[in-house]
Amino acid sequence: MALERVTVRVDLLLGDQAEIVGHAPPAVSAKPERYPAAEIAAALGVPVCELPGAWLTAEVGDHGRLLGWQFA
Repeated sequence: MALERVTVRVDLLLGDQAEIVGHAPPAVSAKPERYPAAEIAAALGVPVCELPGAWLTAEVGDHGRLLGWQFA
């Protein structure tokens, strides 16, 4: 079974966490979620400092956690 892919944006970095926001109209957007910035950067092959503002896709895994980060 294929996992669902979603488009998200890295809003900003807070310490070692990346704040992720979904690509949806503001009226239906959920609150931002935080993920380890180093984990995302490693998956993308870029330094952490390049994450803010990046558009990414990710797979929705167990319990709604995102994984399989790729540039959109």
